[in-house]
Amino acid sequence: MTDRLLSESQGKLREDVRRFVASVPKELLREMDADKVNYPTGYLRNAAAAGVLGLRFSPEYGGRGLSWADEVVALEEVGVLGSSLACLYSLVSIVGEALHVFGTREQKEKHLSRLARGTAFPAEALTEPRGGSDFFGATARAVRDGDHYILNGQKRFVVGAEGADIFLVYARTSDDKPHKSLTAFIVERGPGLHVHYLYGLLGTRGGGAGRIEFKDVRVPVENVVHQVNRGADVFYQMMIPERLTTAAGSLGTARAALELATRYTDKRKAFGQKIREFQGVSFQVADSIMKLDAARALVQQTAAAVDRFGSTGYTRRLVSEAKRFSTESAWEIINHSMQVLGGIGYTNVFPVEKMLRDARIMSIWTGTSEIMNLIIQHEYYRELLEKPSDARNVEADAAEADAEEKVYE
Repeated sequence: MTDRLLSESQGKLREDVRRFVASVPKELLREMDADKVNYPTGYLRNAAAAGVLGLRFSPEYGGRGLSWADEVVALEEVGVLGSSLACLYSLVSIVGEALHVFGTREQKEKHLSRLARGTAFPAEALTEPRGGSDFFGATARAVRDGDHYILNGQKRFVVGAEGADIFLVYARTSDDKPHKSLTAFIVERGPGLHVHYLYGLLGTRGGGAGRIEFKDVRVPVENVVHQVNRGADVFYQMMIPERLTTAAGSLGTARAALELATRYTDKRKAFGQKIREFQGVSFQVADSIMKLDAARALVQQTAAAVDRFGSTGYTRRLVSEAKRFSTESAWEIINHSMQVLGGIGYTNVFPVEKMLRDARIMSIWTGTSEIMNLIIQHEYYRELLEKPSDARNVEADAAEADAEEKVYE
């Protein structure tokens, strides 16, 4: 729907990213899904060489200086490759965001430029074995020791645990209230950083997802991102790239499944006619088209809002809506696609079964749909109740609006 609304430069960007996506060998996707690849560094190097990595960051540090409205166009195209490669591509944008917004010039020159140029590879270490969605319950601890912090603790579900060079890690640096006691660090792979477990995953394979232990890791003071005990500021900012990249990437995966299934319904015949002529089939296609268009419109409008207003309660609400609606719509679209393919869709003759496995994680990682609901309703209540409204008072339009029958407690 929105293809014709893209600007000329966005159309050119989409062409660039599509060329890169088309160049990714099918053997890589197959080997990653078979767990024969742990972390495809060549893929990220090639993305950087094609000029499509780290798009929002300054050209000074290897990016293009583009907007979120531009980046979501690229992310949808990369999503065609599935959630694993889309995630690895997005991690440059995610980890890079912390450096882009809060990093010093020295940190940008040393770390951000390497990420955007594909010479170093990032991972984000958020979740702890007992943490889950309780981010501020983190127990990893960093203690100041001269010009370094000594980091100890564990993080789990780290995509890139095996293969990444640079980790964005949150650790407790104070015994104050949780929101005032965490610090964000850039931790480089080295002594004391151990990968203790690689997960066997339903889908989204090949990204080296694992559990990491930090044992007396020495982190230079200059690797503190933002300020000590101000990790909450970084975390709230990171809600934007973590969730908007997932929302946009899910569009590409859903679109790929829908296009494949739609072409199949125009070829496959049953009872003497193409199966697209049966309403039971074509109406599932129609539902999928509608959901995909609606999700894309929400993602693109959210990106435009972030470009205009930055990270605020309002934009975090929109990002939460976009993430939940897009990922859940993608799951439904891929399910519809498998349904119209019938039994053959359940086999690996078609890639829809892999898309379905990949899509399941999208409504879980970077904040579950339930967490998205918490943010959506919280921010909406705040917007509605804390700000005066000059809109029409529709409550007064009721015929008995002034009756003494409104009892609230």
